[in-house]
Amino acid sequence: MLPTLSGCASTRIELAEKFGYAKREQLSDKVKSARDGQQEAKVQFESALAEFIAVTAVDVKDLEARYSKLTKEYDRSKSKADAVTERIAGVERVGEALFREWKEELKQYTSDTMRSASQRQLDQTRVQYDRLVDAMKTAESKMAPVLAAFSDQVLFLKHNLNARAIAALQSTVTQVQDDVAALVREMESAITEADSFIDQLSGS
Repeated sequence: MLPTLSGCASTRIELAEKFGYAKREQLSDKVKSARDGQQEAKVQFESALAEFIAVTAVDVKDLEARYSKLTKEYDRSKSKADAVTERIAGVERVGEALFREWKEELKQYTSDTMRSASQRQLDQTRVQYDRLVDAMKTAESKMAPVLAAFSDQVLFLKHNLNARAIAALQSTVTQVQDDVAALVREMESAITEADSFIDQLSGS
């Protein structure tokens, strides 16, 4: 179930359409933006993982500098994750507007044949759209635990810049690697769904 459109968001979508920016095109662009955001987040999380692994192998005298780098990687990862969430919400806002309008316009057909054809097209597009949003949200849901793990490591290091801290972090490397790998797989799946939906939307 999609969230109710806010008046402000609805007005922006309708205003854009009045200036020739059709809802279908708006949705395609929102999906592209969300796809690109997930790609950027994927790369950033992989970068943060590499930095985390590097911290667990560093000499104690270099730990302060590595801690600083890891903190920056975490901050960037958090920012990319927030952007993904925002862009998915944008997809849903425009998607809701498009499908609501499409459904209403079915009533305007005088030809039963054309109405049925449009209904089939609507149903097919909606199925693929729902699959896309599910894939994006599944990937999005896996970001929070990875971010939490990185946050824990950064916080732990902040007060324990010593050899024992490195030893403690080494015990969590495998779990963090597995979590990031799962996140990357889900993001890649969502990116594939986005590409497929964009192709379907442009061809329908």
